[in-house]
Amino acid sequence: MKLTDAKLIGLAGLAAMAAGIIFAGIQPIHPADVRASVTTDGWAIIMAVKLVMCLLFLVGLTGIYARQAKAAGWIGLVGFLLFNLSWAINFAYIFAEAYILPVLASESPQFVDSFLTLANGSTSEVDIGALPIIYGLSGFVGYMIGGLLFGVATFRAGILPRRAAGLLTITAVLTPAAALLPHEIQRLVGIPMGLAVAWLGFALWAEQRAEVPERLPDVAGREFGQSRAK
Repeated sequence: MKLTDAKLIGLAGLAAMAAGIIFAGIQPIHPADVRASVTTDGWAIIMAVKLVMCLLFLVGLTGIYARQAKAAGWIGLVGFLLFNLSWAINFAYIFAEAYILPVLASESPQFVDSFLTLANGSTSEVDIGALPIIYGLSGFVGYMIGGLLFGVATFRAGILPRRAAGLLTITAVLTPAAALLPHEIQRLVGIPMGLAVAWLGFALWAEQRAEVPERLPDVAGREFGQSRAK
């Protein structure tokens, strides 16, 4: 069972590493959040990659939390739940951007423009219900508060690199300041967050990979002893 657990946590580390790299790498090349972009091939590709990224975040962050669950305490649990919830909600919004907005771009352009205000920060012309509230809470409570608590808990646990945890914490704290920047620059603020998660994922993967060879002789020895006893 220990060998299996190590493999699962190691895979979760790879997922976190991939998610963080994708998140950081997408920011400089993300298409503009305007209606003209949603029907382009670049938009379709980026959104598909972002959907995979969200799933990788869900798996990767779960592995990071599982590795330090006891040491992280209740702060780690709350931070993990909120931070992971933000990526689950983002998955739903990105799905709409990928497969619903392109279909409505010509038939209901005002709705598309209003939906895109969630990302570009402009004023909505059409009432889109509770979507702005959910999106805003996801960013503030989930991404910022959740990321802050998760980073602090990881730093205090001291199991994974504290520098990576500190980078995650600082990035989450500085997130509100990004609203003061032009929209085309705001996305660049997400790069340190992606690098922090990728760093934690790499550390988790490397740690578990190093432990597996040490466990193999013990497992093999027990099996050999059992076969001799029979």
